[in-house]
Amino acid sequence: MLKGNILTTDGWIHGSVHVENGRVTALEGHIADPSTNDAPFILPGFIDLHVHGGGGRDIMEGGDAADTVAREHAKHGTTSLLATTMTAPRDELMDVVAGLGETAKRRAANGARVLGVHLEGPYINPGKLGAQPDAAAVAVRDEVLKFLALAPIRVVTIAPEISGHLEVIAEMAARGVRVQLGHSLGTYDDAVNALKHGARGFTHLFNAMSPLHHRDPGMVGAALAHAEYAELIPDLLHVHPGAIRAAMRAIPRLYVVTDSTSAAGMPDGEYRLGSQHVTKCMGGVRLADGTLAGSTLTMDQALRNLVSLGIPLADVSNRLSRYPADYLGLEDRGRIARGAWADLVVLDRDFALTATYVEGESLVEYAQ
Repeated sequence: MLKGNILTTDGWIHGSVHVENGRVTALEGHIADPSTNDAPFILPGFIDLHVHGGGGRDIMEGGDAADTVAREHAKHGTTSLLATTMTAPRDELMDVVAGLGETAKRRAANGARVLGVHLEGPYINPGKLGAQPDAAAVAVRDEVLKFLALAPIRVVTIAPEISGHLEVIAEMAARGVRVQLGHSLGTYDDAVNALKHGARGFTHLFNAMSPLHHRDPGMVGAALAHAEYAELIPDLLHVHPGAIRAAMRAIPRLYVVTDSTSAAGMPDGEYRLGSQHVTKCMGGVRLADGTLAGSTLTMDQALRNLVSLGIPLADVSNRLSRYPADYLGLEDRGRIARGAWADLVVLDRDFALTATYVEGESLVEYAQ
C-alpha cells in the first residue's frame, strides 16, 4: 500500500493505492488538490517509446545490453520502454532484432519491462540521417515481414516520400504496428498521404524532418495540423520551449521520449551510438561534427523540465505515461486504475524520484 497524492484516471485523490500480484486492486481516498498538503506524488510509471541506450550500453550491441539499459532507466522512473535500433546493414539489424525478441519475453531483474522494439531506420531518407549511420534502405514488404516475425515490433520510423513506402506503411498499420514519420525530407502532402495510409505519429517532432514554413509547411506543419500523436524530446536542447508549447497546443496527445543513448546516466566522455562514436558534454550528446546524436535525458528529468515551464504536473504525467500507453493500445499500463499493472513512481514535493515500482515490485528506493 502506498499513500500520498495519487493521480488517477479521474484526477487527483489524497489516499492510498493497494497492490496485489502486480496489479492495482483498490484505490481509497478523497478528491484533493495536491497543493493543499505536503504528501508525496504517486504517478503512473513512465513509458519511454524511444530508447537507444543507457548506463554505458547501446541497444545495437545485442547480448545483455538491453537488460542494462532497462535497469538504468528504471532508476529514473521508467517502468516500460521500447528498445530502439539504429540504421545498420540488414544482417546486423536482423541479428539485433532477433535478440530483442528474446529480451521482450522476460523482464530483467530490477529493470523496466521491454515492451518490444522501435525500429528507427533503416527505412529513412539518406538525405536526412541526423545522427543515423549512412545505411538507409528502401522498405520492401517481404523484408519488413521478416522483421515483424523476429520480435514484437511496436513502432517503425519511416520516410514516406520514398517510392513504395506508402504501400509498406499500409501493410504495417494493418498488422497493428504504429508507423511514425521521421528522418524525412517529405513535403506536407507526403505526410498527409502517409497519415491516410495508416501512419499514426511523428518521430522526435521538429528534429530530422522538413521544417514548418508558412508557404511550405513540411512534415512539421503536417504534424501540427493533423496529428493526434507525436513524440518529442524535452531535454531543452532538441526543441525550444516555445516550440514545445506550440506542439502541445496543436497535438492533443503529444508524448515524451528521451531518445537516450548509452551516455545516459554516465559521466562526460566518449560513448557508442550504433556504429558511431559520440561525445557527451555540456548535457548533450553529439557527433564529431556537432550534430545532436540522441540525448542523455531520463524521464524523471523530462518531467522536471516540463514542470519548470509551468506545465501542470497532471498534464506532464499524461505525456510521460498515459498517452504513450494509449498510442500502443495498452489499457493496463500508463494509468493508476483498478486492474492495471502496478507500474508506479513516487516523487517528493521537489519532484525528485523516491521510488519506482514495476508490476508491483519495488525496484528503486532513494534516501530522503
